[in-house]
This record gives sequence, structure tokens and C-alpha cells, in this order.
Amino acid sequence: MMWRYFSKFIHSPIGFNPSNSLPVNCEMGSYFAARNCNLQGLLNGSLHEYSTGTFAASSASLSEDQPKDSSVSDMLVDSFGRLHTYLRISLTERCNLRCQYCMPAEGVELTPTPQILTKAEILRLADLFVSSGVNKIRLTGGEPTVRKDIEDICLELSNLKGLKTLSMTTNGIVLARKLPKLKECGLTSLNISLDTLVPAKFELMTRRKGHEKVMDSINAAIDLGYNPVKVNCVVMRGFNDDEICDFVELTREKPINIRFIEFMPFDGNVWNVKKLVPYAEMLDTVVKQFPSLKRLQDHPTETAKNYTIDGHAGRVSFITSMTEHFCAGCNRLRLLADGNFKVCLFGPSEVSLRDPLRQGAEDHELREIIGAAVKRKKRSHAGMFDIAKTANRPMIHIGG
Repeated sequence: MMWRYFSKFIHSPIGFNPSNSLPVNCEMGSYFAARNCNLQGLLNGSLHEYSTGTFAASSASLSEDQPKDSSVSDMLVDSFGRLHTYLRISLTERCNLRCQYCMPAEGVELTPTPQILTKAEILRLADLFVSSGVNKIRLTGGEPTVRKDIEDICLELSNLKGLKTLSMTTNGIVLARKLPKLKECGLTSLNISLDTLVPAKFELMTRRKGHEKVMDSINAAIDLGYNPVKVNCVVMRGFNDDEICDFVELTREKPINIRFIEFMPFDGNVWNVKKLVPYAEMLDTVVKQFPSLKRLQDHPTETAKNYTIDGHAGRVSFITSMTEHFCAGCNRLRLLADGNFKVCLFGPSEVSLRDPLRQGAEDHELREIIGAAVKRKKRSHAGMFDIAKTANRPMIHIGG
């Protein structure tokens, strides 16, 4: 089965070949148009969506959003014209689960607490980014809800002038009891991680109990009016690929957006291409049971390929970081819990903002550091096989 989806892809360079580009429009329409485009792109050994023309068009579209009279926002524009308006802030490296794709079985060495950003430091840096053009912040970890001052952080972030969206990605273990207060403090959207609907498999994957608590958190979020409630599911062959349609069924009656994520390589998670279930294969699985699956028109900066199903209250999405990357529309930056700044999830390059901040750097000096790092951002990641061989931090250090 794997060979069907990778026979030529794994033997070809990840790049653009004009002779392999296709005229099929995958941005909107039926599953079948998307399937033809996706499969042909893979089998021709080319991620045709990311041709020179497409990349330029996406970058131009992003640049249209740039404030024309703002000089400081230039720090958020890279050398390819991509405007970065989305900042992911990791609040902690600590977590109350031990997910296999996030960290090795023996755990990871955590950064000493004095080297973790304080609330005041997080807020100052966040204010600097938002005043420069960032309009969306996502709180990650580790597990962000284990941080004791998370409610205060949410309240102060939500009051930043210019911030439109304050999101959080969480494992949901303690979310149900904290969510009412978090919503009061300005949390506007949620992603809850859940990789299996089987409690025993949950314990195997996370090395902890807690499946029922996560389900309770999903329902609590729905009851509090979050719409949609996004559920992130990392799909791994031989573990949960048999549950794909069971997850899709969750979208029938409830405003759940189930997001299937291709398994990605990070230090310590023992990534192997054999564990990867590619987007095209997941799509085939879904459409066989849900033939009314239809592709939506996605924004150029969207990370997911989004679909609807007739009669379903929710949606189905696929995050295809490995087989069909979306680097051309990337608008995301990352601030790690230790204060390091990272412009690409899969790139090893980082620069400290904590150190100059603690040494008394003024805002214009911090902007220069940030702007220089953004300008060094590469056009795209190296491709899944090279990523797997590149030294990078465990996901728990980077922030999910």
C-alpha cells in the first residue's frame, strides 16, 4: 500500500519540474479533482503546488496584507515576500503526558526554570510582535495548561491592541475545569490533541491515563460555544490509521474540525517513513466511506486542506507537512519557552531573544534581531527525508 503512494515520490527530488505541473485546480471542488491533483503530483515526483509561479503568487497574496504605512512591520517580511502575522508561543516544556511522537521513552532534559521566559518577558515580546503586525497568537507547550499563570497570560495577551485571535493547543487533560476561566480571559479558539478513540491505545501512545478527560474537554469546549473545536490527530501506520473514519464520524453531529496530521520527524520520536500515512492515502480512506467529501477554498496562509461532508456539522482537514508542504504560504513564527526564536518548525536555526532582553535591549534592538532572523528564513523546508537526518530539538522543546 505504501509503495502505491511513494513509488516515484521517494526516488525524486522535492522541487518543481515544469513538465510535471498540472492544470487541475485543487483549491475548490470535489474530492475527485483534489485526488487527481494530489496523486499525480506525488507520482510525478513533484510537489507541483510549489512551482515558482505558485510560490510567487502566494507570496504576492500575503504581501497584499502588509500595512503600507508601517515601517516596523518590515521585520515580519522575509526575503520571499511572506508576511508573518502568526506567532506561536511555547509557555513551558513541561507536560503531563509522554506522547511517543513528542519525546523519547526516557524523557528529555528540561530547561532549568530560571532560563524559561517569565510572564513579563512573554508579554513584552508578544507586545513587540503584535505592534509590528502579528494578529494571531497560539499558546503551546509542553502542555500550556500546566503553567500556573496561564489565565493571567491569556488575559493580558487578549488585551493587546491589534491582536485578533488568541488560540491554544492543548492535550485536554486538565482543560475542562480551566476552560471557563480561560474563555473569560480572552481565549478565542482551541486545538485539542487526540490520537485515538480507544482508551487502551491512548495509554499506550501517551504513556499515561486520561482518555476520558480529553473527551470531557472536547465536550466542555463545545458546550462553552467554541465553534469549531479543532481536534488534532497524528496518524501513524499500524497504530491509529484504522480509526480515521471513526474520527470523521465525530463531525456528524458536533462542530468538530478533525485535523489529520502526517507523522513528522523530530529528535527522539523514532520517525520512519513506514509509519507515515500520506495525505493521498488518508483521503482515499475517507472518501470511500464519505463520498460527499468536498474541498473548500483555503486562504493562502492556511496550513490545512479543508473539506466538508454533506449533512455533517463539523469539518475534516489534512495537514500535509511531509508529502505536500505549504511553505509558500507560511506566515508562522515561533517563540520557544526558553526564549529562543525559530522561524521554521523543521529548521534547526534559532536565535535567543531572552538573552538580549535580559541584557537590557531596547525594542528597536530586538526588532533588528527578529527581522534579521526572518530575512534568513528559507524558501521551504528540506523535505521529509532530509529533515529526518537533520538535528532538531524534540517537539516538546519546540512547542506543538
